[in-house]
Amino acid sequence: MDRPDDLSRIRIVLSKPSHPGNIGGAARAMKTMGFGDLALVKPRYFPDPDATAMAAGAADVLAAASVHESLEAALGDCVLAVGFSARERDLSHPAKSLRESAREILDAALAGPVALVFGNETSGLSNDEMSRCQRLVAIPANSAYASLNLAAAVQVACYELATSAGAHATAAGGSGTVATGGDLAALFAHLESAVTASGYLDAKRPGRFMERMRRLFARTSLEREEVKLLRGMLAAFEKRMRRD
Repeated sequence: MDRPDDLSRIRIVLSKPSHPGNIGGAARAMKTMGFGDLALVKPRYFPDPDATAMAAGAADVLAAASVHESLEAALGDCVLAVGFSARERDLSHPAKSLRESAREILDAALAGPVALVFGNETSGLSNDEMSRCQRLVAIPANSAYASLNLAAAVQVACYELATSAGAHATAAGGSGTVATGGDLAALFAHLESAVTASGYLDAKRPGRFMERMRRLFARTSLEREEVKLLRGMLAAFEKRMRRD
């Protein structure tokens, strides 16, 4: 069940972040993808003007952030904790890619809060912190330089989950309203009438003209305004033909 409101139960947990700018950048990354639950574990500087500056329009996410003295406290009400790491770990549960884990994370969020846990900018999550997580996830990257900036890692994680949840999906026809079957049927009837009246199409031997035109327009995902524009052009041609 892909529902955009599943995202409200995803918590971004930053454990012992050193740089306030990264906290602000993470908040901005969250808001652009529709997330709002930010938890901080022993941040070195917070609140801080650098965090506010880097958050840009996401100051509300910072204002609502919870601050905890331990990772356990930040995860207290979560039904699942997912630890992010770029390093190989000698742990009982192997790491999975973020994309293959996204569906499991969203499904778990139907039962309660799910935490995505990110470690310190320098050392990442410790093995002890990772042991508090039930899943280990990695973001695939260049093996020669796989270390992502903290805010960038949060952005990628939020994007993958939002995409998997079907949030912010763009309509097939773009920003406008997709044309209905009735809109298209009227367009094709108008087109056939116009090309027949012009003499381009022989009504007695039409061949596969209309079949090919339907296939052509099927590849374009027409919007209703575009159908209206095309029919207006056809009407103008018909008017000109009647004058001539």
